[in-house]
Amino acid sequence: MTELLSIAIAEARAERYAATPTLAFRMRLEDAGGEPIHSIVLRCQIRIEPQRRRYSPLEERRLLELFGETPRWGDTLKPFLWSHVSTVVPGFTGKTEVDLPVPCSYDLEVAGAKYLHSLDDGEIPLVFLFSGTIFAKGPDGLKVMPVSWNKDASFRMPARVWRELMDVYFPNAGWLRLSRDTLDLLTRYKAEHAIASWDQMFEALLREAGEKAA
Repeated sequence: MTELLSIAIAEARAERYAATPTLAFRMRLEDAGGEPIHSIVLRCQIRIEPQRRRYSPLEERRLLELFGETPRWGDTLKPFLWSHVSTVVPGFTGKTEVDLPVPCSYDLEVAGAKYLHSLDDGEIPLVFLFSGTIFAKGPDGLKVMPVSWNKDASFRMPARVWRELMDVYFPNAGWLRLSRDTLDLLTRYKAEHAIASWDQMFEALLREAGEKAA
């Protein structure tokens, strides 16, 4: 049965009412064996395959910290882990569809968030690597089998889905993590220069450093 089970990703959407930013990937599962499946405890490793798409000049500049200068991308543009998630698939016979919830971080110190934030358009090449346990009903009672180690599914998620998710939870904003000492210094600088907002303060610091908006 494990070899007769197939898993595909049909679509991705932003969950608008989750406690934390969450993407829902719609999975289509099909068991060609025809036996009733009681449930599946499914684990999934999601990897980003950045080498499988093209990038605009602006995106290349944003990805400098992650992959280095573009002449080096032949060596540095490699698949990397984005997330580990798990879910329980309810019982079915033949085929079913179920959501795979993936909590997302907007911490730009995390490689996945840094990569996704850098993209304006196009698609994000993902691969889902599955493992877990199948509980099936047979004539002799409940059978327990592992999900085959070679089960995987490729999916190209539109970059706009990630943007939509971040716009729901962080409208027109980003998120930076700072040490307490750095935050204290920035707070003092903001007060001493009578700067009204954090945006204006960072703009002032960038102007002092000679940086201009892209």
